[in-house]
Amino acid sequence: MRRVIFNQKGGVGKSTITCNLAAISAVDGKKTLVIDLDVQGNATQYLLGAKVMQAEKTIAHFFKDSLSLGLFGGNNSGLEQVIHETPFPNLYIIPSHAELEPLQSRLESRYKIFKLREALEKLTGFDEIYIDTPPILNFYSQSALIAADRCLIPFDCDAFSREALYTLMQALKEVKADHNQALHIEGIVVNQYQKQANLPRQLVELLITEGHPVLESKISPSVKIRESHSIAQPLVYYVPSHKLTDEFRALYAEISK
Repeated sequence: MRRVIFNQKGGVGKSTITCNLAAISAVDGKKTLVIDLDVQGNATQYLLGAKVMQAEKTIAHFFKDSLSLGLFGGNNSGLEQVIHETPFPNLYIIPSHAELEPLQSRLESRYKIFKLREALEKLTGFDEIYIDTPPILNFYSQSALIAADRCLIPFDCDAFSREALYTLMQALKEVKADHNQALHIEGIVVNQYQKQANLPRQLVELLITEGHPVLESKISPSVKIRESHSIAQPLVYYVPSHKLTDEFRALYAEISK
């Protein structure tokens, strides 16, 4: 199973949702891989912490190798060479790197948009793969959408997020129609949800009325998220009995049905 977490709007919790779902998958006994395609590298930092400087091989090396493929092949262009263990059992990551930014135009001009899917189809040994994406529909996010089986859409409860959602849904329809008909939109993950406040509740009700696939499980705001970021420990390791951890467990159970 290959799942991409994507939204064109920044600050909606993509990396947090990616890493916490992947961590729960790993705790559940599944060999799990996170691929960080966001040049900001938040997922990489979250899962590697201080060990991030030891990650010499990154996703940028994989894409750079795809550009240097000779006439008769022969280069080591698979994903295996860029996979790193995290400090957590069963959980692995392909780190991001700042070099992704200058590589993008070359990858686009050489039409390498299907390289990630081809490499993932050859990769064996992982039960679940989670792909974190940049907050824009660019070469890397499109590569992820083309490579994935399923897509989760994080949604922050404000009016700007709602307006951005309409554009996003149209973009996903086009990627699905043009490049990956097998892509399944799993649903919208409502993040920073305050059920006692009127606006979040009204926004969610409106999305449901409009026919959008809003998932039942919702994620509440909590300082524990920032704390877990700062010590580089997903919630299931940091506060396994906390309400927020239970919300992520419920989300994982819902999408795993």
